[in-house]
Amino acid sequence: MTARTFTLPKRIGTRVAAGAILSMAGAFGFASLMPSAHADTNPAKPAQVAAAKAGTGTGTGTGTDAKGAAKNAGQAVKAGASAQDVINLARTQVGTHEDASGNSKFNNWYIDSALGQQNAHRIGAKSASVYKGQSWCDMFVSWLGQHTGTKGMGADAYTVSHAQWFKKTGHFGQTPKPGAVVFFAWNGGGIKGIDHVGIVVKDNHNGTINTIEGNTGNAVKTKVRDTSTVAGYGYPEYR
Repeated sequence: MTARTFTLPKRIGTRVAAGAILSMAGAFGFASLMPSAHADTNPAKPAQVAAAKAGTGTGTGTGTDAKGAAKNAGQAVKAGASAQDVINLARTQVGTHEDASGNSKFNNWYIDSALGQQNAHRIGAKSASVYKGQSWCDMFVSWLGQHTGTKGMGADAYTVSHAQWFKKTGHFGQTPKPGAVVFFAWNGGGIKGIDHVGIVVKDNHNGTINTIEGNTGNAVKTKVRDTSTVAGYGYPEYR
C-alpha cells in the first residue's frame, strides 16, 4: 500500500509509524504513513453473525473503553465483552474495502467519534478530518473495542502508542491468545518498530497464528502469520 502524507504543525511532524491514539492514556499519535500488510489472495468469507451497533462515548478510567451506548446486535452490551464477541464482530467485516482515496468506514467512524475529535486536538490538528484517508488498521481494532464494549482494549490510530499503553498498564506480553491485539514489526525493533496491528483468532501452536486485520491489502482480511513477525500482544480485559 502506498505511503500517505499530510501536513500538520512542525511540532507534530509529518511522518509516523503505523496506526493508534490513546485517548485516555496520555500518549497520542495519528495514522500510519508506513506501508500496510500485503493483500490476501484468498480472503475468508465473513461469518453470518449480526453486526454490532454502538455510540461513540470515550469511557472512563485508565484506558479508552466504550460505555453507555454500546450495543451488540441491537441488544445492550453487558459489562465488558468476551474475546469471542470481538472475533465474531471482526468476522462480519472481512471483505470490507477502503475506497479509491484510501478512506474506509473505520476512518469515517473515527473522524465522527468523540475519540477522533478529542485526539485530533491533542496532536495539534484543527479537526479529526486529519485521519481521512490515513492507514486504518488500528482504527479497525478501536472500532471493534468500542462496538463491543470491550474493557481495556484502548482506542488508537497509532500502533506504537497503543502497544506502549498496553505495556504501561501491564497488559502486554508474548503469548498469543484469542481476542488479543497483535502488534507486528516486520523488520523487528520491538514496540518502536511496530508497523501493523490486528486481532488474534487462534494460536495454531506451530509458530503461526490466525488473525483478522484491517488495512491489509486495503481491506479487512483473515491472515495466517508467522509469530516471528510479532512484537507482542495486548490483552484486553475480557469477561
